[in-house]
Amino acid sequence: MLRVGFTNLHVPFRSWPRGTVKYLSRSAPGRPSFFTRILTSSTLESRWTHGSLTRSRSISSAATREVVSSEQLGVTEPKVHSDIPIANADERKVSILWGPQRWSRFHHIWLRDHCRCPDCFHPITKQRLLNTFEIPADIKPLHVQGSTDGLEVIWPGTSTESHSSVYPWTWLQANTYDPALQTTPTRKVLWGSKIEKSPPSVTYTEVMDDKGLHKWLTNVETFGFCFVSGVPATPEATEELCERIGFIRETQYGKFWEFTADLSKGDTAYTTMALGAHTDNTYFTDPCGLQLFHLLSHTEGSGGATLLVDGYYVAALMKELHPKFHDLLSRVSIPAHAAGEPSALYTPSPPAMYPPLRYHPRTKELVQIRWNNDDRSVMSHLLPDEVEEWYQAIKIWNELLTKPDSEYWVQLSPGTVLTIDNHRVLHGRSAFDGKRRVCGAYIGIDEYRSKLAVLKEKFDGTDNNGENMVWRPEDSRSIWNSNL
Repeated sequence: MLRVGFTNLHVPFRSWPRGTVKYLSRSAPGRPSFFTRILTSSTLESRWTHGSLTRSRSISSAATREVVSSEQLGVTEPKVHSDIPIANADERKVSILWGPQRWSRFHHIWLRDHCRCPDCFHPITKQRLLNTFEIPADIKPLHVQGSTDGLEVIWPGTSTESHSSVYPWTWLQANTYDPALQTTPTRKVLWGSKIEKSPPSVTYTEVMDDKGLHKWLTNVETFGFCFVSGVPATPEATEELCERIGFIRETQYGKFWEFTADLSKGDTAYTTMALGAHTDNTYFTDPCGLQLFHLLSHTEGSGGATLLVDGYYVAALMKELHPKFHDLLSRVSIPAHAAGEPSALYTPSPPAMYPPLRYHPRTKELVQIRWNNDDRSVMSHLLPDEVEEWYQAIKIWNELLTKPDSEYWVQLSPGTVLTIDNHRVLHGRSAFDGKRRVCGAYIGIDEYRSKLAVLKEKFDGTDNNGENMVWRPEDSRSIWNSNL
C-alpha cells in the first residue's frame, strides 16, 4: 500500500529535482529524511497551468532501490501542511481520509477517466479528449500524493512517459461515491396563502441588467414564481422580457402567444371559464419549464383572478398526513392528451410513464409536479386492487390543493408579468366576463436552468462545489465546475 500525503510531511511535485522520487518515506527521529526508489531518468518534465500540474511527463522505467539522503539530492526539509487530507492507494482504489470518521474511496480507473488536464479534457470546449476505452481495467498509479492543490497522481503511460493528474479536494468531496455523498436538498421556500404578504418580485428596469436577471431567476428557483413590475403593457416588451431568459418554446399555441376568450384554439384557456389549479403541458414528454403571463387589458367586465398553488408545499403536506396515498401519486403514472386542435394530437411518449409527483431516484428530492385532471386520459393501466385507493388519493390531493391555506389569489394588472416554474407551481383562474387580453410564452426547463447556472457563475462567486471563481468573460468556466 502507498501511504502518502502525511500531515507532517509534504513535498510538492514542483519541488522535485531531476532524477525524481516515486515514493516518499519517513525517517527515524533525529535522522535525515530519505527518499527511496529514485528514478534515474532526468527526463521528468512538467508543465504547469495556474500553479497546478496538468500535463504529461516523461519518466524512465529504470529505477533502483538505493537510498539517498535528501541532503545529497539538494532538497530542503518540506513544510508541514496539517490541513492536507491523507491519501492511500491499494490495488484498486485511492482512499482519502478527510478527518475523523470521514473518508472517500475512488477506483483507479474512475480517477484516470476523470483527469482534467488539457490532454484529457479540452479547456475551452469542456469536452472529454481522453479515450476512456483505452484505459487498462487494472490501471494503478505510480504515485499518489496530497498537496495544497489537491490529490496529485502519476499514472503509467508508455515505456518512456507517464501522465500526471491533479484533482482538487473540493471536487473530490463533491463527487464522492464510496460512500455516497449525503446531498443537501436544493434550497426551496415552501409557501401557502400567506405568501400574499410579501410575494417575490423584481422590476422591469432591474431585469434588463444581468444582476437583476439573476435576482429574478433566483426568486423563481427559490419560490417557484416571481412578479416583474413596471413592464410596458405591450406584446413587444413582454416578448423581449421572455427572451432575456432564453429561447421561447414554440408549441401548438404558437411561439409568443396572445389570446382572448374566443376559442381560437381548442383549449379551455381560450374561454371565460374558471380553471382549477394545474400545470401545463402534461401531454408533452417534456413539459415547459417556465410560463410567463402578462394581462395587457381587461375591459367591460370583471373576474379572472389568478390562482397560484405551491405543489411542493402540498406534496409535503400529503406526505406527512397521508403517506400511503402520497406513495400512490409518486408511483402510479397518469396518461394525458391534447386533442382540441384538428391538426394536432399530443400524448407523452411513452404514454403512461409519468406520475403526478416525480422524485429524484438517488436524492429522493421532489423535482416535478405534473397535474392537470382536465387533460387526463383513460386510466386503464391501474392494478385492480389499486383502483379505489387511487381515486381516494387524487381526491385527497385535490382537497389539499383547494384548501384556503394552500391558495394564493392575485388580480393581475397591466404592467406586471407573472413568471411560474411549471414543474412546481400550479396555476388557475376564476371565471370572468368582459374582454380580457393576455400574452405570454413558454421557456424550456433546460434554457431556464442554463441561464441561471451562467448567472450563478457570474454573481455568486462560486460554483456549486464551493470553488471560488473570478469572473472573466473570456474564460469564465472552471473545468471543475460541478455541472461538468
